[in-house]
Amino acid sequence: MSETKNIRIAMVLFPGLTQLDLTGPFEVLGTSPFTEINLLWHRLEPVVAQGGLILTPTATFEEYGEADVLFVPGGPGVLEAMQDDALLAFVAGAVKNVRFLTSVCTGSLVLAAAGLLIGKRATCHWSSIELLALMGAEPVSERVVEDGNIITGAGVTSGIDFALTVAGCLLGQDAAERIQLLLEYDPVPPFQSGSPASASEATISGVTEILAPFIDKRRDVAARIGREKLKL
Repeated sequence: MSETKNIRIAMVLFPGLTQLDLTGPFEVLGTSPFTEINLLWHRLEPVVAQGGLILTPTATFEEYGEADVLFVPGGPGVLEAMQDDALLAFVAGAVKNVRFLTSVCTGSLVLAAAGLLIGKRATCHWSSIELLALMGAEPVSERVVEDGNIITGAGVTSGIDFALTVAGCLLGQDAAERIQLLLEYDPVPPFQSGSPASASEATISGVTEILAPFIDKRRDVAARIGREKLKL
């Protein structure tokens, strides 16, 4: 696909989002002069991400028009986002006109909570991927998963791989490769513990213990939403 001006990208904000879920894709997709990115929230007031980074919305759900790409990040605040009726209504309404419906990390749980992933292949952070099935999605443990016009990325840092995939779809491979080189994205991690497939049992156990309270609460909410959406 050739580069086209004014590709509108809407990125959803919510308190407690993981900033790298958002800022990684923002950096990749915002590098092109052919994209226009807006950060959306209920109100035009600062939103505090996990860790304290303050993000400023540029538009509200109510006033924003149609987008070519709708994006939802994840993070600890996703539990509340999954139950935010106005946010879910915006996402469900916007999807009627978007070219691509997207998420990174546990943002896919929000898409599922809006009823948009029923019967669709999608990924998520490894610690929560099983929850997608409770809401009718088909969990896939891959870094980036495409199912039609739905593109989802796995946990946090996969947002860069995800965004380069989206850039390729929107702008073409040549443009995406130029962005990758401009950002010098050529990862060589110092440790091989970035996924459950490569991490030690002790590392997995330690992280799982930290995340357990979040996952238990998400599981309860996902199960309830699944019963409602799937009429179980």
